[in-house]
Amino acid sequence: MALMQEGALPLIQLAVTPVILITGLGSLLLTMTNRLGRVVDRTRILAGQVRTADTAERSHLRSQLRIMYRRAKLVRLAVTLAATSMFISGLLVVVIFFSALLGKAFSHVIVGLFVTAVLFLLGSLAAFIRDIFLSLVAVGSEVDRVLQEFPDAGQTASSKSGPSSTKSL
Repeated sequence: MALMQEGALPLIQLAVTPVILITGLGSLLLTMTNRLGRVVDRTRILAGQVRTADTAERSHLRSQLRIMYRRAKLVRLAVTLAATSMFISGLLVVVIFFSALLGKAFSHVIVGLFVTAVLFLLGSLAAFIRDIFLSLVAVGSEVDRVLQEFPDAGQTASSKSGPSSTKSL
């Protein structure tokens, strides 16, 4: 019982921080993989439409396909970086336990792993944010195309949101 109070309990408390990071990363990964699934599904739909579209429509759809492919690569990068951060956080928990179990200070390794995990997380978030901006480029392209095809539709939309509101984002 004394070991539990003197040794194991502080060790468990110390290991909680990376476990919380792992939990947050799990939620983030769930969000990112759902987004990746939506991008893949939309890409498949666009690819099918390209095959049956006329020349003018095909050019626009191919442009959208290129954007979707870039988005898929960005989300894949974000997922990879987040998963790597989660893996490093798991290693961090193991090192913390071995440090306490062996009675050796691995403080440089612990700090290095923690900083590395956070850097991978930040890289993941940067790629994810880039995907969000790229998705707005695709939406802006769709809006511009519709407004060119149906100029009277733009008058109603522009009176509510101002001219070229999609380009300023």
